[in-house]
Amino acid sequence: MENTLGKKIATRRKERGFTQDELAEQLAVSPQAVSKWENDLSCPDIQLLPKLAGLLGCTVDELLSDRPQPDTQLVPPEQRKRVEEMMFRVVVNSTDGDRVRINLPMALVKMALQMGMEVPQFAGSEALRGLDLEQILQMVDSGVIGKLVEVESKDGDVVEVVVE
Repeated sequence: MENTLGKKIATRRKERGFTQDELAEQLAVSPQAVSKWENDLSCPDIQLLPKLAGLLGCTVDELLSDRPQPDTQLVPPEQRKRVEEMMFRVVVNSTDGDRVRINLPMALVKMALQMGMEVPQFAGSEALRGLDLEQILQMVDSGVIGKLVEVESKDGDVVEVVVE
């Protein structure tokens, strides 16, 4: 069976815990437009593809090609972005229906660590309290990007940490 653009959008949207309405709101389009994309009746505007890919946790290449990108990559030194130009994303989907989305510039995470501060979004969350941000920063400094952590609790709660 062909893995169409619409099927990829639908699958990734569900994996990220978005409804069609929520994805539509993030992209400033109608829920009907998202439905048409997912049913392969139309395609997203080319200018929406980078934002759509970001929301779906993938690259534009992954959406448009049949070659999946690895979840985690080791980027060669000459191709690395500066840590300060990267984003730190945490997604929590609980079985209770709670969904937490944290998007922080890595520069802010790095500064908080250097100052010995706790990131308030983490201190208040049982699921995030155990994250070792220093270790994550070391991984990123050494060129590791993508999905760095994915944990599913015994209750079925899922936590993902992505740096891109």
